[in-house]
Amino acid sequence: MSSTSPETVPARTPRRITAGEVFGEILLTVGVLLLLFAYYESFWTNVKSQKLQETAQTQLEQQWVNPRAASTPELGDAFARMYIPAFGSDYQFAIIEGVDEQALLAGPGRYPDTQLPGEPGNFAVAGHRVGKGAPFNDLGRLAACDAIVVETQRQWVTYRVLPMTTDPAQRAQEIAPCIGGEAAQRVTGGDYAHVLGRHITTPNDVSVINPVPETDTVEVAEGLEGMITLTTCHPQFSNAERMIVHAVQTEAVDKPAGIPTAMTEVS
Repeated sequence: MSSTSPETVPARTPRRITAGEVFGEILLTVGVLLLLFAYYESFWTNVKSQKLQETAQTQLEQQWVNPRAASTPELGDAFARMYIPAFGSDYQFAIIEGVDEQALLAGPGRYPDTQLPGEPGNFAVAGHRVGKGAPFNDLGRLAACDAIVVETQRQWVTYRVLPMTTDPAQRAQEIAPCIGGEAAQRVTGGDYAHVLGRHITTPNDVSVINPVPETDTVEVAEGLEGMITLTTCHPQFSNAERMIVHAVQTEAVDKPAGIPTAMTEVS
C-alpha cells in the first residue's frame, strides 16, 4: 500500500489594515459615543430633572403656606413659578435660586445679583435648552407681546416680550396690543429702545442681566420698570453662544384678584 504525502498549504500573508479602515472605525466609535451622549442628555438627565422639579414644586407649596416665608430665597430653594402661555397650558416650572449646575438641573434658576419678580430692574433667569428638563427649549418661538407670567407667594407678575427690531415705528406697532403708558414710551424711544425681544450673544456678555439690559448701568434708577431676561445656550447641544429673551413688566396683581388674563393666551 503506497502512501502519499499531504499537500503543503502555503501560509497566508496577514492582510494589512489600511489607514482608511482605522479612520472609519474611529468615526464609527465616535458616532456611537455621540449618540449615547445625546441619549443621556435628552432622556436620562430629563428623568432626574423631573424628579428634582417635582421636589421643588412640593417645597414651594409648603413654603407658601407659611405667611412669613423669607422674602429673599436661599441658594437652591424654589421661590416662584414661571408660566409661558404660548407654550401651552401645561408649561410651568418652579424657579430655583442660583445658576450653578445643581440648581439648573432642578429647573430654571435666578441670577442671584438680579432683581426679584415684580421689582424695578431686571429679574434674570437661566435655563437649559436640551436635556435637564429643557425648560427653555422653545425660547426661539417667542414673538413680541407673548406673555411670561411669574407667580410668587402673593402676586401674579406679567411680562411681555419686546419687539425683535430696533425700528421705532415698527416697535410701536408691535407693542401696541400689549404695552402702554410710560413703558411703551421707554420701549420705543427711551431706556429700552435698543433692547431686542430676542437676540444671540456671547457667553461672557453679562450686560444682558443688568437693570437696563445691554448697558453698563448696574444701579436701579428711580421709576425703572420691571423686566425679565431669560438666557439659554445656543445653538442646541452647544454652549458656544447664548440666546437672550427680554420682556417688560406690564401687570402685577395680588392673588386674591384672580389669575391674570395672560394665562388664557394658550397657543
